[in-house]
Amino acid sequence: MDFHKLNSFETFREVWSHYGYGENLEELRQREFARIKGTVYLDHAATTLYPQSLVTDYCQDMSRSVYGNPHSHNLSSRLTHDTVERVRYRILQHFNTTPEDYSVIFTSGCTAALKLVAEGFPWRPQTESEAGSHFCYLTDNHTSVVGIRGLTSDWGVVILPVYPQEVENRGKDKAQGLGALLVRNHAAGILKKTYFGGGTAAAYLSGEDFYVQAANVSDRFEDGTVSFLDIVALNHSFETLYRITGCMLNIEQHTFGLARYTYMLLSSLCHGNRRPVAQMYTQGQFESPSTQGAILNFNLMDSHGKIIGYSQVDRMASLYNIHVRTGCFCNTGACQSFLGITNQQMRRNLQAGHVCGDTIDLVDGQPTGSVRVSFGYMSTFDDCQKFLSFVAECFVEKPVTMDQARLERLKAAGASNEETTVNITEVTHKDQEKKEITESSQSGFEFICPDSHEGAYTLTNIYIYPIKSCGAVEVHNWPVGPLGLLYDRGWMVVNVNGVCLSQKRELRLCLIRPQVHLSSNELLLQASGMDTISVPLEIRTGVDASYPVCQTKVCGDRVETVDCGDEAASWLSDFLGQPCRLIRQSPNFTRGMKKKSDTAITSPPLSLVNEAQYLMINRASVELIHKVMSSRQDNSELDTQNIISRFRANFVIAGVEPFEEDGWSHLIIGNIQFMVKGQCVRCQMVGIDQNTGSKTKEPLMSLSTHRRGKVTFGVYLTHHVPEGSTTAGVLCTGAPCFVKCTAKTGDLPKTSGGFLT
Repeated sequence: MDFHKLNSFETFREVWSHYGYGENLEELRQREFARIKGTVYLDHAATTLYPQSLVTDYCQDMSRSVYGNPHSHNLSSRLTHDTVERVRYRILQHFNTTPEDYSVIFTSGCTAALKLVAEGFPWRPQTESEAGSHFCYLTDNHTSVVGIRGLTSDWGVVILPVYPQEVENRGKDKAQGLGALLVRNHAAGILKKTYFGGGTAAAYLSGEDFYVQAANVSDRFEDGTVSFLDIVALNHSFETLYRITGCMLNIEQHTFGLARYTYMLLSSLCHGNRRPVAQMYTQGQFESPSTQGAILNFNLMDSHGKIIGYSQVDRMASLYNIHVRTGCFCNTGACQSFLGITNQQMRRNLQAGHVCGDTIDLVDGQPTGSVRVSFGYMSTFDDCQKFLSFVAECFVEKPVTMDQARLERLKAAGASNEETTVNITEVTHKDQEKKEITESSQSGFEFICPDSHEGAYTLTNIYIYPIKSCGAVEVHNWPVGPLGLLYDRGWMVVNVNGVCLSQKRELRLCLIRPQVHLSSNELLLQASGMDTISVPLEIRTGVDASYPVCQTKVCGDRVETVDCGDEAASWLSDFLGQPCRLIRQSPNFTRGMKKKSDTAITSPPLSLVNEAQYLMINRASVELIHKVMSSRQDNSELDTQNIISRFRANFVIAGVEPFEEDGWSHLIIGNIQFMVKGQCVRCQMVGIDQNTGSKTKEPLMSLSTHRRGKVTFGVYLTHHVPEGSTTAGVLCTGAPCFVKCTAKTGDLPKTSGGFLT
């Protein structure tokens, strides 16, 4: 068959059906990669290309966000910290694992990650009584792997090069991204460090040789400040990659198809005298993407069978604006193996002046390297076609012929393998074990008696906050579920990087007024000037779920969430003036409170709250703070209800004495029993007027002044739903409350965070 007829899109589709990502690939290239118009870029294994939308999204993020040093604790620093942690999860998700099994350590690149392992591994020299350490590496490993022996050789470590053919079922290492090391958590303790940079030390003394490393694996090995702006860019890269392609399987199928087609034609291409044009360097015949990727290595030959130097191929390719890679690719072992270069010949080549990275492609007629072409997710059939036409035009003695028998064999092999089903193992979180309520968790409830103010306590207000950090919904009777008040903080808004937005970062969140309609199974999103939209209260999960599952972080905890769709995302983005999405906690995910060392009580499950299931405040305490504020200048306009709304509590209790709640240990509201878990530490968020979104210094200043620097207000509550029940009952305003005091006021432990979202 004629080469030019073979080198067509119709022939390509005959041998491989997977092409593109559901849209016209040329339109995608024009929209996202217009800068490479007229260029055939085939060096993706070295560096792939970034799409225009990634640059646009990243620049918009940089222009509207303030990213501070993550080692500080201000708002800009917390934004950076939360974004970096979010990217760690994205990396683990990309590699089909979880934070329970692996930690991500950011480095400057793959080489730096390998060097970190080499320097931290506890190498032991061989002795009379102990075999010592062995450093084993494959002879076709990258230079950065082989280079570890330069460190280990000085320590008396046995160095053992292993030829690939000696290893059965060997794994293939892949490095992707900014530069990171994935460390299995149970093996992290093996790595030891001597140098400690900023952020890696839990404590040290400058005058003595005393140093305690950070407990967190990532913190322990990330010396100094990580390149956080690059990490932010990596998150946008993940978003863009999956938005364009859908998944890695689609990329694998697309790029392998292009590589396989190129391999078929290039390896079958012949000169007019029927001699082959290309010497292919491969251990397979491109039968399946599970065994070979999207990279081709080869040398071109003239009609006499002599190798054409790779530098000549590279120079000619440049005339056609075709970008390829030539040389040994920092992989001397593989180069020697495929080219048949002995160690003695390598030394002679060096004596002849050839070093890694130069253009000396032939020594005594023998090649010192090869040509490599590699495909990326944005590569098109046109790239293949132009490259093959370039080879035929510049390096084939006419007439161009094909090895038809070989071509037919390759076609047949591909047809038998293309329909092979690729099984994707979905990584799911292990089901949390159901925990029984212990006797100790029930102690304190069985014989609770009213305090001296019998009958004086009443539940005056109940509030739920369906969307974390958005407006409150006041209810007068409401079910109590296993996570707290039903649908309280079940949803949250995240920015373009998947980081939770709070009123600390986005004041206008308080102006979003969600409503929960139990009868119609709807959560309504409402705000001034916006049309009302709805999302379902209950969602389906599993394989047939319509919304994607994602991961984020709340108060340092990993949370599995479900995206609520494009309509809600568009509504929130329009109102807040920045790209964001609405997500909700996955119904299959369980998150518990952080256990305290002074209690044996089973941890109750949480929604998207920061600390505990409920926050309660005492109306008498609010009124006292209001009096303090009124006594100060220019603060009389804040009434009691305005102050209550700023503290964003679930329960408001009519107490007797201000701040007596600090000494309560147990509480019964109606017939539902609660335990007090600590006091709520307040921050600047109480200065946000929940009706207008404006900021004031009050009531935080008056609270601090009255309590002499102590800025706690309100207490956290928890409860356990009886086993086998979906609710603990219904709470109603006006219900009587009974309290029990087992600690003096102010003696209860304070939590480190805030409930104020």
